Amino acid sequence: MMELLGVDAALELILSRVQVLESEDVPIADAAGRVLTADARATVDLPPFASSAMDGFAVRAADTPGTMPVVERLAAGRPATRPLRAGEAMGIATGAVVPDGADAVIPLEYVVEHDNAIGIADAVEAGSHVRPQGGDVPSGAVVVAAHSRLGPAQIGAAAAAGAGVVQCTRRLRAAVVTTGTELRRPGEPLGPGQIYEANGAILTAALTGSGADVVAIPAVADDRELHRAALGTALEADLVVSSGGVSVGPHDLVRTVERELGVEEVFWRVAVKPGKPLAFGVRDRTLVFGLPGNPVSALVCFEVFVRPAVRALQGERDVGPRYLAGELVAHVRRNADRDEFVRARRRVENGRVLLEPVSGQESHMIARAAAADALVLSPRGEGSLAAGSSVRFLAL
Repeated sequence: MMELLGVDAALELILSRVQVLESEDVPIADAAGRVLTADARATVDLPPFASSAMDGFAVRAADTPGTMPVVERLAAGRPATRPLRAGEAMGIATGAVVPDGADAVIPLEYVVEHDNAIGIADAVEAGSHVRPQGGDVPSGAVVVAAHSRLGPAQIGAAAAAGAGVVQCTRRLRAAVVTTGTELRRPGEPLGPGQIYEANGAILTAALTGSGADVVAIPAVADDRELHRAALGTALEADLVVSSGGVSVGPHDLVRTVERELGVEEVFWRVAVKPGKPLAFGVRDRTLVFGLPGNPVSALVCFEVFVRPAVRALQGERDVGPRYLAGELVAHVRRNADRDEFVRARRRVENGRVLLEPVSGQESHMIARAAAADALVLSPRGEGSLAAGSSVRFLAL
C-alpha cells in the first residue's frame, strides 16, 4: 500500500502551486479584509501638527507656576489667531493645534480658573500633554507593511495617515461544489435516505470570512454529466472547493471528471484524521481541492489545507496553519498512522490555555463539533497524550 502523504508535505505541495492574485488600487474605505501588495505610506506627518492630548490650557512652561489671563479658547480644527505671548494662556481642547509660542498643556483639573484667568500652583514641564508633529509616524514612513491583511486598526492607521487608495490583491473568486444524490437544502422535507446539505454552508462561510467572493453551486447528484457541468462552471474561479465524491466508491466521480476537464491531480490522500481522502490539483492557475463528504472532515481540511492556500493567493506571507499552544485536561489516544485533529473546548485559567476534548469525535458529528472552538493536533504515534500534555491547536 502506498504510504500516505504527511500534513507538512501536502501543505508544501499546495503552496508550491500558488500564484498570487493580481494587484489593484482600492479606496481605503473599501479595503477592509484585503491584503496589501505594496506598503501603505503616510502622506503627512501623523499627527500633522503639534496637538493637545488633554482638555486644558496651552502655556509656556517658563511662565509656571503663576497666574495668567486666558486670551483665546481653541477647539479642534480651529487654530489660534495669533501666537501665545509670554505670561498668557489659551484654553485648548483635546486634538486642537498647540499655538505657536506654547510648549506645554496643563489639564483643566490642575488649574484654578477665575474671571478669565488661571492660576497654576506648580511648575509644568515643557512638552507636557503635547503630541508632537510626526510623533506617531513622519511623512513617507510605512504605516502598514505590504502583505498585511487590513483589519480595523490597519484601515484606521492608513486613513489617518492620508492613504486614500492602497494597492491590494484583487478579490479572490471561489466556487463551492457539494456532491451527493442524498443531499437536500436545509428547510426542505427529507425523503427516505436523504440528509440536509451542510458542507456548502460550512465552506461558503469559511471562504467568505476569508475575504473571498463565493459562488455556491447547488448540490450535484451522482451523475457524470451533472458533475461535468457543475465542475466546469466552478473551474472558472481562482479556487474550487468540492465536498464528497473523492473516495473510491462507484459514485465517487469528482476526481475522474476533473481529470477529464484538464485538472492535474497533484496528490490524493493525506495521513490526517479526519480528512484522509483529500485531493488537490490545479488547472492553469486555479487551485482545486476535493474534500471528503463528512462535515467535520470538510471543516478540518479547510482549516489545515485550504485556508493557508487562500491566504497565500491573497499575498499574505504568514499563511499558517497558525497553531497556538495549550494544555490538555483529558487524555487523548493517538492514532498510529495519522495525525489527528481533535475537537475541543478551550478556557483560560491562571494564564494557561486549557483544552477539553468534546464528546463525539466521529467525522460525521458536525452538531457535536459546533460545541468546539479548537482543533487539537494529536501527532501520529503509539499510546496516548496524557492529561497535562502540552499541545498545539488551531482556533476555530
